[in-house]
Amino acid sequence: MNNNIYILGIESSCDDTSASVICNGKVLSNVIANQEIHSKYGGVVPELASRAHQQNIVPVVQQAIEQANINKEDLSAIAFTRGPGLMGSLLVGTSFAKSLALGLGIPLIDVNHMQAHILAHFINDEDSRIPNFPFLCLTISGGHTQIVKVTNHFEMEILGETIDDAVGEAFDKSAKILGLPYPGGPLIDKHAQLGNPKAFSFTKPKVGDLDFSFSGLKTGILYFIQKQQKQNPNFIEEHLNDVCASIQYTIVEILMDKLKNAVKKTGIKEVAIAGGVSANSEIRNRLQLAEKHFGWTTYIPKFEYTTDNAAMIAITGYLKFLNKNYSDVSITAQARLKVTE
Repeated sequence: MNNNIYILGIESSCDDTSASVICNGKVLSNVIANQEIHSKYGGVVPELASRAHQQNIVPVVQQAIEQANINKEDLSAIAFTRGPGLMGSLLVGTSFAKSLALGLGIPLIDVNHMQAHILAHFINDEDSRIPNFPFLCLTISGGHTQIVKVTNHFEMEILGETIDDAVGEAFDKSAKILGLPYPGGPLIDKHAQLGNPKAFSFTKPKVGDLDFSFSGLKTGILYFIQKQQKQNPNFIEEHLNDVCASIQYTIVEILMDKLKNAVKKTGIKEVAIAGGVSANSEIRNRLQLAEKHFGWTTYIPKFEYTTDNAAMIAITGYLKFLNKNYSDVSITAQARLKVTE
């Protein structure tokens, strides 16, 4: 009797089509098809995204199953992203997962994309530590910025969140102001590593202890650049590394200030990061320093589990499978979904 639990995870919330097979918590495959088409528009175009998912989903799932070295008949359940995300994109993954689960006669498991970012920390991997409950997770991406208290795999509470824009958007918009191509967050990080973070100073927004705000910072950066360019049209070219370093330093300072407040308020010193922006080198460095300075235990995900990927969907599906927490075939995709839902 084979006691292995094989979960196929399907992720299609935005512009990457991804499929992953996990066996007993270990990743056997994690295939991601990126959509190049959006870069020329400077952002994700929902209609084009859903069309690309329709083209990618069959080959991506096929590849994930082949790389895992199993047959689709070996699968124990199928997990898919229910939301939050772009409706058209979510529908492609949802309907495909439903049909496949029905065809194979195996359970269907819906996954909350934001929970999955956090639960990526529970992927069974020799190189990574698994957080102890309760822990705090700073979830940072293009669409989200929040501090979540995680009591167990499926009990989460939002302690603070952004009142306007997400941190990933602040990085991308700042990059756009500097004339860098989309997605600009990773490029700011790259230039920042060559610059002086104290070269220019930007005002940090004043909001509640655990809440975030980035719209004022973006406006401040825009006015600063416009003013400098009036005096010197070549300002960006001459100071790009320093400007990027200063922007990144300010954004990471804001994130760290709020995390410190959350640790003080809750007394929880187990701190994790998750989401696309957790790939940022500065936030990773600062978290590692916090272990030394404040005695925190920090959990930093592997790079391949930071951006949208199906391994995080599959691990969440696995944890739900162990609890027999299955979905009904009538379940629908939800463009808006809180991490606590």
